[in-house]
Amino acid sequence: MHTTAQAEISSFEIVRHYFHLAADRLGIPDDLRTVLLSAYREVQVQLPIKLSDGRVHTFTGYRVQHNGARGPFKGGIRYHPTVDLDEFRALAALMTWKTAIVGVPFGGAKGGVNCDPSELSAQELEKLTRAFTQRIDKVLGPTRDIPAPDVNTNAQVMAWMMDEYGKGHGYTPGIVTGKPIALEGSYGRESATARGLVYLFREAAQAVNLVPQEATVAIQGYGNVGSWVGRLMQQLGARVVAVADASGAIRAERGLDAEALAAHVRAGGSVAEFVADGVEPVSGEEFLATRCDVFVPAALGGMIHASNAHLLDCRMVVEGANSPTTPQADELLSEKGIFVVPDVMANAGGVVVSYFEWVQNLQHFRWDEREVNDKLGTIMRRAYREVAARAKEADGNSLRVAAYEIGIERVVEAARLRGNF
Repeated sequence: MHTTAQAEISSFEIVRHYFHLAADRLGIPDDLRTVLLSAYREVQVQLPIKLSDGRVHTFTGYRVQHNGARGPFKGGIRYHPTVDLDEFRALAALMTWKTAIVGVPFGGAKGGVNCDPSELSAQELEKLTRAFTQRIDKVLGPTRDIPAPDVNTNAQVMAWMMDEYGKGHGYTPGIVTGKPIALEGSYGRESATARGLVYLFREAAQAVNLVPQEATVAIQGYGNVGSWVGRLMQQLGARVVAVADASGAIRAERGLDAEALAAHVRAGGSVAEFVADGVEPVSGEEFLATRCDVFVPAALGGMIHASNAHLLDCRMVVEGANSPTTPQADELLSEKGIFVVPDVMANAGGVVVSYFEWVQNLQHFRWDEREVNDKLGTIMRRAYREVAARAKEADGNSLRVAAYEIGIERVVEAARLRGNF
């Protein structure tokens, strides 16, 4: 169904498009653009794993390190059957700008394996994770490159990575973030991406004269980010009126119980199977056309595109996924007067709390959850205000281009000061 399918344009093309828009405004010459767009290092490894069927299956692992001018490379590990080098190039570049926008001292990286975790047992997944960690060991390190969870990975995968890395380097909790609490993970990390998004929503709400506590919300994708957005919005007083995932979509005009839906999904159920009073199944088109105040795309990239953007009936889009909106769709949303809070800052809460976790690991010291959440709120609110001010200076320039401008500017400054160019 074209309304929920991904667009033909790749994440790499989306990131390049916005990079060039911002670079034009900053007057960055072509030779420096080549440096800033290309990756510092790209690693591709072969992972032959013997599975329970007795056959050797060969997977491909990737790690792309985009730019380290501002600090160690930082970015998630994604397990998905469709991942490729171009996708990781785009996501690594996005991380470079994202960390710069929120002001944490990291560069950008991304990586993962082209596998379907749902088809692997826990033992097979562990074997694959350990093999992948061994293959990329030489480019990792707590002051070099620090992975984190991403699509289809979690705290357990990070624990396996940490343990495998430690076999050759000793106890090194700072090698990954998003770890279990029992292994020096940080309180607040699991909900961090969604919590940061909600902080930004509260800041942005005044731009469209919206009262956050009275808002209605539709969420596309109900994994870690989407389900936490639902729960945190509900705690705020907002009403979740529609949710979709790969299985289908549901709608509830009076609102659904985000906590109950999250528990249902955690137990292995799908969104389409959720049954409750007032909840009805709807098509992909009907989901996108749901009248609401806030639409949160929290699935994969390219889900809002030229063929379906016209369906959205909301006042604001707050992007939880990476590159969920294509450039053409972005223009259509702007024409409709829909206010967009872009991914490059909206979903940065995860890397901010990853930074907190890394700092705690280096000190072998732990902050409580309230302190983590308060520090996250301070950073996210500051980032929003800086980007909004830049957009206002540029005669109403979009938040997206303004955010890219700030991120690129800070990376260029760091690279120049280091003598990189």
